[in-house]
Amino acid sequence: MLQAHSFLWHYLWVAPNVLLLFLSFLMWKRGLHKQFPGFFAFTIFSSIGELSVYAADVLPSVSAENFWRVDWACLLVEGPLKFAVVAEIFARAFGPYPSVARLGKVSIRTVGVVLVFTSAIIAAYAPKNGRFGIVSGAHQLDQTIYLIETGLMLFIFAFSFYFNLRPGKQTFGIALGLSISACVHLATWAIMANSKVPNSVRYDLDFLNMGTYHLCVLMWSYYVLVPGKVRNYTHLDPPANSLVGVPSEEDLGALNQEMERLLHR
Repeated sequence: MLQAHSFLWHYLWVAPNVLLLFLSFLMWKRGLHKQFPGFFAFTIFSSIGELSVYAADVLPSVSAENFWRVDWACLLVEGPLKFAVVAEIFARAFGPYPSVARLGKVSIRTVGVVLVFTSAIIAAYAPKNGRFGIVSGAHQLDQTIYLIETGLMLFIFAFSFYFNLRPGKQTFGIALGLSISACVHLATWAIMANSKVPNSVRYDLDFLNMGTYHLCVLMWSYYVLVPGKVRNYTHLDPPANSLVGVPSEEDLGALNQEMERLLHR
């Protein structure tokens, strides 16, 4: 069953992206696209891109080289969209502190896009291994995107934990799904890229990636569409027995004021 072009393989490639398109439709119907414009754009263009790659894979008229060109195009669109979602999560995390949120959002978006296109240029001009250079380049770009995405999400979670903030249900769900998908994909890509593994293991890792992404899409659908009690990040007072040195709300407020002063110089 765990073989390329098996029924499960087709299902795990197509179903999550169709579900993601349906999620974008429901978000538009409920007006959620205004609250999460970055994630809304990601649900549309990422799903269309992946379905295009799937079509290029199954259509006999599409050559192997053209398949990887479609995959490259999908990565170049999907990468910046992921960083836009990360920036959106950061902005909502620090919504009560607009200067910190604005600076972090602009920084993440700018650095992410620059790194993606820099990685694309490096991969394109790296020494080619015959006709398989376009394949290795796509793999390098994919790994780079997941590496940067994982690092940024870990930074957001660590920053939120450090300042003792709690996410709203929708924001937390988007962040959690994005983090799980990035971590699993990064781990499997690292194994396949840096180890001589048999094809059977590669198939298993591919199915692990696809199954994880399907789970994350279901997670996004639940967290985004099912209303929760907490809608925004709120500050939680540290417990009485908390460690000395834990930053307070006043610390973050002071940081926001300093950012505001610097931005308006």
